[in-house]
This record gives sequence, C-alpha cells and structure tokens, in this order.
Amino acid sequence: MEKLTNKEEELMKILWDLEKAFVKEIASKMSNPKPHYNTLSTVIRKLEDKGYVNHETFGNTHRYYPIIKKAEYRKKFMSNAIESYFENSYKNVVSFFAKNEKISIEELKEVIEQIEKNKKN
Repeated sequence: MEKLTNKEEELMKILWDLEKAFVKEIASKMSNPKPHYNTLSTVIRKLEDKGYVNHETFGNTHRYYPIIKKAEYRKKFMSNAIESYFENSYKNVVSFFAKNEKISIEELKEVIEQIEKNKKN
C-alpha cells in the first residue's frame, strides 16, 4: 500500500465518508482553499493509479468510490508510525501520549480494562 500525500489523504477521508461521489461533491467537502476542479481530478486519478479508488462511468463523467477501507489504511498507517517513531513499541506510544497529556488516567484505565477483557476472551 503506497503512502498518501496530505491532499490525497484529505480526499480519501471525504470519499470514505461519502462512500461514492462525483468530483464536484468531493470539492464541496474540501477545506479552503479548495483545489481547482482539474487539480482535484488529477489527484483522484493518482489515487486510482495507487489502487485506492475506482470509478463508475456515467456518460462522460465519473463517480468515484474507495476500494481500500478506512480501517485497512489506518492499520497500515499506525503500524508504520509505531515502527518508525516509537521503536515498534506500543508502550512508547502510550507513554508519549501520557507525557504530552493527550490521554487521561481514566482513559488509561479504560485501555487496561479492554486489554484484560480481551485476554479473558
């Protein structure tokens, strides 16, 4: 799975939410400054080339849809980030968020409870 650029990722998030969309529908959901229609079409075609998106043809226009699930991309993205930035250690990930006060004690307790529950099952 090829890494996405920030614009490609933004576009994929929109497609995952919409499930199927024409370029104009995608453009309406993009953040400002909105890309030009032709620029957006080019990005979508690149996503097709990378294997993330496919399309249905309606006359001389296309409706695009994702062929990679959001969960699949998230799993690959997180695995790469954990390997690259946290020495492949989930403990280092949790420590990072705890040190930067991005996770509360209550949330950590919930994570521990989930781990314990998963071990029992």
